Amino acid sequence: MASASILVSAVSFATSSAIAAGGHSGMMGEVGQPGDPSKVTRTIQIEMFDNYYEPENVSIKEGETVKFVIKNSGEFVHEFNIGTAAMHADHQSEMMMMMEHGVLLSDRIDWDAAKAMQQSMGHGMHDDANSALLEPGQEAEIVWQFPEHAELEFACNVPGHYDSGMMGQIKLSH
Repeated sequence: MASASILVSAVSFATSSAIAAGGHSGMMGEVGQPGDPSKVTRTIQIEMFDNYYEPENVSIKEGETVKFVIKNSGEFVHEFNIGTAAMHADHQSEMMMMMEHGVLLSDRIDWDAAKAMQQSMGHGMHDDANSALLEPGQEAEIVWQFPEHAELEFACNVPGHYDSGMMGQIKLSH
């Protein structure tokens, strides 16, 4: 459970500059930014099952700050990641590398392997503010301020999950 606390802390307290330098090709501005918890307008519960989300899609106002409470109710490791289709495609190769290096196992995350990968390759800890990687039964929160005029989705980029349909649309409105 300490690993979940570390992940939630990393998700909650990451800064925009650290994120832009992270594994999402510096594209964070186009998908929004970490939100100010005092400006949250509502909370959206997201439950992850094996290869689908509930709800499958969400509607959010442009510029709105939302708190997502995410729970992994599946039997496998899953991710909730806010991004564009292009960002998800880029991130899938990183997630494959995490699997190849023994970080991602089907039902758990090997945090020692993640630390080793982080030290040798500069990524592996999966601590971007727009994303939560959770083992079965774990929960996390993300506070996110959405941009204007973006085509966004949330997705699980664990190898094979996106391709099997584990993604949902974020519909931005005025």
